Order: sequence, then C-alpha cells, then structure tokens
Amino acid sequence: MVDKAEFSSQFYHPKYWLIWFGVALMRLTQLLPLPMQMSIGKGIGRLAKLLAGSRVNTAKRNIELCFPELSAQEQAQLLTRNFEETGKAIFDIANAWWWSNDKVQQHMTIKGQEHVEQTIASGQGVILFAVHCLPLEMGARIFGQFQPGIGVYRPHNNPLMEYLQVNGRLRSNKGLVPKRDLRQMVRSLRNPDVIWYTADQDFGRSSAVFIPFFNVPDAATITGATTLAKLGKAKVLPFFVERNADDNGYTIEIQAPLDNFPGENEVEDAIRGNKIVESIIDRNRAQYMWLHRRFKTRPNKEDLSLYR
Repeated sequence: MVDKAEFSSQFYHPKYWLIWFGVALMRLTQLLPLPMQMSIGKGIGRLAKLLAGSRVNTAKRNIELCFPELSAQEQAQLLTRNFEETGKAIFDIANAWWWSNDKVQQHMTIKGQEHVEQTIASGQGVILFAVHCLPLEMGARIFGQFQPGIGVYRPHNNPLMEYLQVNGRLRSNKGLVPKRDLRQMVRSLRNPDVIWYTADQDFGRSSAVFIPFFNVPDAATITGATTLAKLGKAKVLPFFVERNADDNGYTIEIQAPLDNFPGENEVEDAIRGNKIVESIIDRNRAQYMWLHRRFKTRPNKEDLSLYR
C-alpha cells in the first residue's frame, strides 16, 4: 500500500519544468471563487471539443450507442455539455488536491453517510460502488472528511505526476492500492475499511463477461465486485457524486448496502451492477466520462469495432 508521496530531487530536472509550470497555474486558480473556475473550465471544454477530434468521435459514438432514443439534436447537446463538464473537471482535480478541509466543507453536501458508519460499526468492510463521473476526485475528497478510506488507483507512468496524484489523493485517503493488488484490497476490507471500486470501463476480454450496458447488449464488464465482496466479507454501497447545477458546490450520496450481494452467480451480479451504474449515470449524464472507449472489446475477436 502507498501511504506516502515520495519527493525526488530528479523532479528539478528541466524535463519536468513544463509540468511544474502547469502546477503553478493551477495553484493560482485556487484564489478564484468556484463559479469563476467553472466558467473558465466550461470555455476550456468547448475549446477541447474543437481540437480533440478522436476523443470527440469516441464520446459522440458512446452517446449514440447508449441513448438511441435521443434525437440527433439532443445527442449533440449532450455531447457539448459533456465537453463543458470535462473542462470543469480540471478544476475539480485541482480543488480536490489543494483545497483546505475548511474550504472543502464550505462547498460540500453529504447524504447517506450513516450507511457507511453503520456498516463499519457492524465489523464489515465497505466497497463504494462508484462510476467514472467527472467530479469523482472531489467526491473522494469530500468522503474523506468523515471516513478516510483506501483509494484504488492506477500508478502514473510519469514519476512527477505519480508524486502529485499520490500527494493529492492522500489528502482524503489513508493509503492507495494499485488496481491489480487484489490481496491488499481484501486485507483492507477485512480490517474493516472502505475501498473504492469502479466497474464501468472496458478492461479487455480476459476478465470480462459480455452483458447489457444501456442499449449495447454485449459490453465487456468485469466481475470484480463479486470477488471482492466475497473474499473481503464486505458490503457494496452505491456511490454518487455531482457538481451542483449552480457550479458552487458538490454533492455526494452513499446509498444503503445492496441486499443479497454477492449472489450465487457472478454474471447476474454484474448485470445488477450495470443497472446500478446506469442509474447513477442517468442522474447526471453530462458529468459522466464519455471519452473512454467503453465498447472497444467485442465478444469475438473478428467482430467489427463499434468505433469505425
């Protein structure tokens, strides 16, 4: 488990100066009120939509596949709003990493924290069943105000970026566990503790079942929630976070533990999990990370890509 951000003198090397320049700019934005940050972020998102051709196509295709009932105009509007929200997410990350606890508490609303407290008090670990909503980084920081847990993350390839993300995420977590370290996750749950878990991205064929996700009948979906809940003797609690409509704060909501989870069949559990993911996304579709190629893995290797 990673419980400390290790600074290295190599970070003074000129090859890292551009990153440090970006950090300095983002630290300066901490002086701005949140609505002003979000206004700037909205503009950044619109600019990105003009420049990020392949990502725009990916998000557009995901929306088409998931919501065919929407008109072409409604899909286009959702795509534009999603890029605006993506631009705002730059400031969500900066705020999550650098705001003081007092400032976080001035801009947060928490619902359902009693479900976490009751589960931990009963001696069982908590699996926060989350999705890749754009303000997720701030969601973790808010959650850490009352129950710091264990963050599951992907180590960054760039050493300086790894230092920055570890340092930032330890503001709200006791420690961080690489996403492939199942043993440490289970150990943490049996402690008992809280870990974050997401099952809404495409991690390839080897560990996936192909089940419905919105209107795509065969989306590659991992079944790790079942394994973690069984081995960790833990409860699964759906987790929702959004940036408020007025752009002046954040809300998280933790729902009650799922009944009869895990069940007898991991595929049925995964289908149930995808339904929960859909319900969370539907609460604020524009703030979901549609830039990910969610449907890149097809049931058969010879199947045509959905992103042609």
